Amino acid sequence: MMGLGMVGTGRKKACRFCSDALISMDYKEPKFLTFFVSERGKIVPRRLTGNCAFHQRRITEAVKRARILALLPFTASHR
Repeated sequence: MMGLGMVGTGRKKACRFCSDALISMDYKEPKFLTFFVSERGKIVPRRLTGNCAFHQRRITEAVKRARILALLPFTASHR
């Protein structure tokens, strides 16, 4: 019998940056960074992307730099 803590447990996602060292993350690549930003403009947490803590901090830093240089929006567009 499964307890409440066992609901929804699955295989842990592997960090794509740790497994493939050739992938580079750079704030100058907004198309790559849009995968880590929701449609509302929020940075997607690492439990959803599967990044390790080290690379999630680098992604967050790159997204924030891209926002300051207006390569990515801060929020969703206003109507």
